Amino acid sequence: MKGKVIVTIGVGVLSSIVVLAQSQVPRLPARSADYAPASLQAPADPGYEAFVKMMCKTPPAGRGRGGGGAGRGAAGGRGPAPAAGVREVNSEAIPGVIAAGQQWKFLWQEEGNNGDGIVGTDDGGLMLAQNDNSKVVKLDRNGKPSIAYSDTHTGGALSVSRKKATFIVERGLGQRIEQLTPKRRVFADKYNGEPLDCIGGVINDITADGKGGAYFTMGGVYYANPKGEITKYGENITPNGIVLSADEKTLYVTNGTTMAAFDVQPDGSLKNQREFAQLGAGGGDGSTIDAAGRVYVTYSEGIAVLSPEGKKLGTIPTPRGVITTVFSGKDKKMLYILARGAVAADGSEVANAAQVWVIPTLAQGYKGKAK
Repeated sequence: MKGKVIVTIGVGVLSSIVVLAQSQVPRLPARSADYAPASLQAPADPGYEAFVKMMCKTPPAGRGRGGGGAGRGAAGGRGPAPAAGVREVNSEAIPGVIAAGQQWKFLWQEEGNNGDGIVGTDDGGLMLAQNDNSKVVKLDRNGKPSIAYSDTHTGGALSVSRKKATFIVERGLGQRIEQLTPKRRVFADKYNGEPLDCIGGVINDITADGKGGAYFTMGGVYYANPKGEITKYGENITPNGIVLSADEKTLYVTNGTTMAAFDVQPDGSLKNQREFAQLGAGGGDGSTIDAAGRVYVTYSEGIAVLSPEGKKLGTIPTPRGVITTVFSGKDKKMLYILARGAVAADGSEVANAAQVWVIPTLAQGYKGKAK
């Protein structure tokens, strides 16, 4: 049905249909075909090949290959393909997670490749990185935007530790992890004595720990300890989204159509890689946790909700192909998503754009950490 979203709500044998006008979602200004972002991911930079040839003992294989996507309009990693337009959504209750009949509310959109990792804020809002213009946007709970940080060197994903240290992965040439708070500084930019670019591809997602370090994905799973020293972990893994459990004893990493888990050791190292859950076609992308230990993972059908044991409890369908998700809002009972794509003024689909939507939940996000 063109121009509408249909939400079907199943409650036993009863059902109802709620129709939302797509006209409620504003359209982006039409852009010319030669639109280009102000900030470039490293493999799309004209100087990339010369840089890695000079700086890397073994330069990574061709431009854009390796861990994560690259180039104009590409997301930082491999996730579910975007769906054109606002799609029909069939929604059912998931006990303890979401009630039947809840509806997604549109909050914000902007053209450009916007970050893989979004984080909730103490006032119930949201922060997200804007890969294409090197800014971090702060949205209040009503969707009003402001600029929290600028000049992030193509910042693409955020994480805030339980001790309130804020980290961002930066995808411009000379890729790195920057610490934004409490003191802004380059946190980690070398692996085995070489620039992170020598790994190949694009640094993707990040989750900070309470020890002062951070785990990130870049074609593999890595840990930057509190000194900024980086170690790689995992075997036969193609990671994307990454998140720690509330007690920080388990690290969850999307791995194609599955999710892997690692046991976190006292020094931050990882052991016992194993399959945690099956996700489904298209593979997983971003992830978050709730106060009950459930894990929420975006994939091709929406948001998969997983029990602490890895059982799939259900899926929260989303109005668009979704990149990542996080809890925020009053009492952390609002689930936010960063979705792919938008509609231009001329009715065409803008693939290189992102939207923020929000839905109320029964589940409560973990209050000890922003993501």
